[in-house]
Amino acid sequence: MRSKKRCSKVKSVVAFFVMVWLVSEAVPSQVQAQTFKVLHTFHGPNGNGPAGVLIRDSAGNIYGTTEAGGTGKCGDYGCGTAFKLNMYGKQVWLHSFDISDGEEPSAGLLRDATGNLYGTTDYGGNTTCTSGCGTVFKLDGDGKETVLYKFKAPPDGNTPQSLLARDKLGNVYGITQDGGKDSNGTIFKVNKNGKETVLHNFTGGSDGCLPVAGLIADSAGNLYGVTAQGGLGRCDRGYGVVFKLNTANNLTVLHTFGFSNGAYPASVLLLDQAGNLYGTTEGGGSSACGFDGCGVVFELSPQSNGTWRESVLYEFCSLSDCADGEKPISGPVVRDSAGNIYGTTIDGGTSQDCNGGTCGIVFKLDISGKETVVHSFTGGADGALPTRA
Repeated sequence: MRSKKRCSKVKSVVAFFVMVWLVSEAVPSQVQAQTFKVLHTFHGPNGNGPAGVLIRDSAGNIYGTTEAGGTGKCGDYGCGTAFKLNMYGKQVWLHSFDISDGEEPSAGLLRDATGNLYGTTDYGGNTTCTSGCGTVFKLDGDGKETVLYKFKAPPDGNTPQSLLARDKLGNVYGITQDGGKDSNGTIFKVNKNGKETVLHNFTGGSDGCLPVAGLIADSAGNLYGVTAQGGLGRCDRGYGVVFKLNTANNLTVLHTFGFSNGAYPASVLLLDQAGNLYGTTEGGGSSACGFDGCGVVFELSPQSNGTWRESVLYEFCSLSDCADGEKPISGPVVRDSAGNIYGTTIDGGTSQDCNGGTCGIVFKLDISGKETVVHSFTGGADGALPTRA
């Protein structure tokens, strides 16, 4: 399984691209012809390594995070940033992290109805961890930050590499990749006053370990997510799970991966109106691109008997030299009203100009399972190695 940090701080200039349907808070009712355009290029002081999920408000402004860059002092790369761009790609404001308030915000931002933004940093904050245990933060509409919580390490969680979910009371929910009672990660809640509650400690057994990416919530307040490993008895066995945490904080494993149907899910999930879940796995499926597999797009559908059925919608590296893409990492995929699914892969495509390797793609998957490569990155002005949709 590829570590996300492998690509987080290797480029001093990263091109930021937008296809309209990839950054909207609401997916358009039907996606029209896609046009690729670079709106903003990062150069270091204004951010480096935009790896988080992007969101867009009704005025077309775009919000996101970069894992490195900014003016904070974290080695040679900066501590990361949160930013607002207008619809034309011009920077409106920038917040630079400085270790004390967090370092490496890799997941992206959640926006509430009043324009406040919420996110996590993988590191920084409390110094009981070597690089800091990570933080949960809030930004107001002008980019002014408030640190809501600093993680403390076991038995508390640490490394909250997580996109957040939020309820009507203002509580935010996320996951920590590490820490917790068994050091296999946690699901947590932070209320609007900054009080944290650990809702679930992953055991590394059937419930999985190494929870990543983040959580989504349904209308009833149930939370859904994935673990990148575990599911078969202990943390170093198994290819990951999809889980549900209900409002009574009881966790149910909805699906355990078995390699042929996907492995190492690191994707924020997508929930449709019928209750189906969509996501990607970084590995599994075809072994044409190596031992870990090439990755898949999957759907989980609830059944009348209370079980969930997985369908592999697409298996990557189905074309020669993986021209159709390889290793979709973090997602989430997006889906239009016609049922077409869109996302990115970090590898694959037709260009070989990214350190001797392929540069990644943007893909479309129709309801019949036919894939179309919408854009193949070149490693030039259009960027390379897209980690999220």
